[in-house]
Amino acid sequence: MTQGRRYDRDGACVRRWVPEIARLDTRYVHAPWEATPAALAAADVALGGTYPEPIVDDGEACLRALAACDVVRSGR
Repeated sequence: MTQGRRYDRDGACVRRWVPEIARLDTRYVHAPWEATPAALAAADVALGGTYPEPIVDDGEACLRALAACDVVRSGR
């Protein structure tokens, strides 16, 4: 998401290759699960229907990765 928001600010690449969410407002196109119910409805996006629910919690995955790095660095 971070890379998309940084290098595809207007969501043009996402809109081209992921037509299911092409009509979403730009602020949500990189993370449709953050969209309001009204924004999803306006774009005809149904999480878990026309577009999948997130599989991984990014924050949780980041914490696990940082913990694993700490283990490797400490030699435990």
